[in-house]
Amino acid sequence: MRIILFGPPGAGKGTQALILAEKYGVPHISTGDMFRQAVKDHTTMGLEAREYMDKGALVPDTVTINIVHDRLILEDCVKGFVLDGFPRTTEQARALDRILAELNEPLDAVIQIDVDSEVLIQRLSSRWTCKNCGALYNVHFNRPKQNGVCDKCGGPLFQRDDDKEETIRNRVKVYEQRTTPVIEFYLSHQLLVPVNGDQEIEKVTETIAEALR
Repeated sequence: MRIILFGPPGAGKGTQALILAEKYGVPHISTGDMFRQAVKDHTTMGLEAREYMDKGALVPDTVTINIVHDRLILEDCVKGFVLDGFPRTTEQARALDRILAELNEPLDAVIQIDVDSEVLIQRLSSRWTCKNCGALYNVHFNRPKQNGVCDKCGGPLFQRDDDKEETIRNRVKVYEQRTTPVIEFYLSHQLLVPVNGDQEIEKVTETIAEALR
């Protein structure tokens, strides 16, 4: 199963990607997680990416495409993958087509999770992330059992700099300006499956699973 989870920041791609990756037994590939790890490790790519991430802007296509290519050629992707956060531009989408053609592994579906922009801003400004495993929580609809502590690994929770309201509004604006054309790209490939993301997590998962069946 080769799936892309598509949608604006805060639409729930990360949460659904983890669920689907476990369900289908394939790796969850998040460009955001890969960039944040590079920033943490103080790599050259990480330092370059951080300048853009701190502003809520997109990391340049060339950097993003290279890191995705290097990930998709690894052995654990042979049976499939769940891509989260890529592609975000039509150039990235075309590059992904070339990579998958090279690997002879065509996409099965592109799930587009739709959520109103004001709902996204509320979601993200209330979001907390586990420092250890990266699990996501929200004080409004997905609270941890114990405040400040991850349910999965017991790690501490924190709020990322790119989850602050001013940065979030810019991220949504960037999405609307640059990423929306990717919807048309995958519509033309007859791969796009729209899903209402303004529902309970379990309901969104159920809707996606039914579409994939």
